[in-house]
Amino acid sequence: MREFKIAYIPIGVPTFSLSDARNEFNKSSALLKSICENTFVPEDLLLSLDKLNAYLDTIDPDLIVLQNATFANAAYTQEIVHRFPHTPVLLWALREPVIDGGRLRLNSLTGAYSAANTLRQLKKEQVEFVFGSPDEKKVINRIESTVRAAQLRLSLQSLKLAQIGHTPQGFGFGRAMDTEMQKTFGVRVVSIESRELIEKANKYTDEECMEYLNDAEKRTVGMQNVPEVNRKGFARLYKAYYEFAKENGIGAVCSRCWPDFFTSFGTPVCTVLGILNDLNIAASCEADAYGALSMYMGMQLTGMPAFFGDPVSLNEEENSITFWHCGMAACSLARENTGAVIGEHCNRHIGPTLEFGCRKAANVTVFRVGKSPEGSFRFFIASGEAMDKEKQFFGTSMTVKMDGNAEKIVRSTIEGGWEPHFAVIYGDAADSLEVLGHMLDIEVQR
Repeated sequence: MREFKIAYIPIGVPTFSLSDARNEFNKSSALLKSICENTFVPEDLLLSLDKLNAYLDTIDPDLIVLQNATFANAAYTQEIVHRFPHTPVLLWALREPVIDGGRLRLNSLTGAYSAANTLRQLKKEQVEFVFGSPDEKKVINRIESTVRAAQLRLSLQSLKLAQIGHTPQGFGFGRAMDTEMQKTFGVRVVSIESRELIEKANKYTDEECMEYLNDAEKRTVGMQNVPEVNRKGFARLYKAYYEFAKENGIGAVCSRCWPDFFTSFGTPVCTVLGILNDLNIAASCEADAYGALSMYMGMQLTGMPAFFGDPVSLNEEENSITFWHCGMAACSLARENTGAVIGEHCNRHIGPTLEFGCRKAANVTVFRVGKSPEGSFRFFIASGEAMDKEKQFFGTSMTVKMDGNAEKIVRSTIEGGWEPHFAVIYGDAADSLEVLGHMLDIEVQR
């Protein structure tokens, strides 16, 4: 992936208060460089089209921060979009430095209206906008969220997502088309049969897989209680999946799990997928490609593994929703008082699977890359708090106290036909995900 770059473009005309404009220019430059070191800044305000074009010749940005240092007419914005038609733009209007009954010092807000009108006419995605001075907290937060979204957008263009096996019957909601994924997100999809990795795993010797078993024992609690044949089978799968991912530059995996790994191999893949998440390879089960993509996005924004699960329980009194799956959460998400406990699958009674409740967190984001009934992509985003709860059912679980009304969230997602798998991201990623949806021209339900 190429290095992410921001271009700061402060436009204006020389008939306003240039001393005030340059003061904001200096503070804005410092702020942007503190958020992203690789920020290109002109030597001075761009107060004519000639100066603007000379500066545009020197940049190749992944995000443009277009600031009306003073009022400027639409010709400036037209030139920027002509040069960079596919680059996301954050439009920034400055607060008037003084309101004293005298002249307008900057008239930045009117300039932003002019720029926004042009952006909407020339670019299909929603305009991202921030208003205020560089030292205002809301301005800083908005810029940081937009930068993270643009960084994630660039990261998606280098992502290779592996579909390992097909979705089970009745789970087609997670099946991805490679052309759709590349056209919308820039993501390349690699497909392989689960049989191929099973065959690869069966060829390894016990000695070749010992380091993988030792690694798993350090991450988990109770692996020694699993029958030897399943411990060895797990180690073979772990090596097969990890080496396949590394050899092929895979950043996310969606894997078929049941029934193949119980019937054809004799050992579940659940714990392998959990550990891959700890190794920064987003991994979902039941071959849910959009679930893995949702997890990857969250992991890129927070630097932490994301939980993957079904909404299985609603508690109206505590305004919470419990998310659960059979046992493939990242080991690092386990509660400290239990650790990542090893058990057996709740239906098949074969291990190793993971059995724990997830640790609490003040901020989590529930997220799903889904498809509308008409077939277009859409984002679901909700915020909450991961509660201090023990394991709720066999497998791995997390109970989220929602910021919004939990009952209405369940009702709206069911009535809206959302998929039954969600990523729960550790951290507040909602703003950046919403901005990313705008950048990709994707419907956002927040």
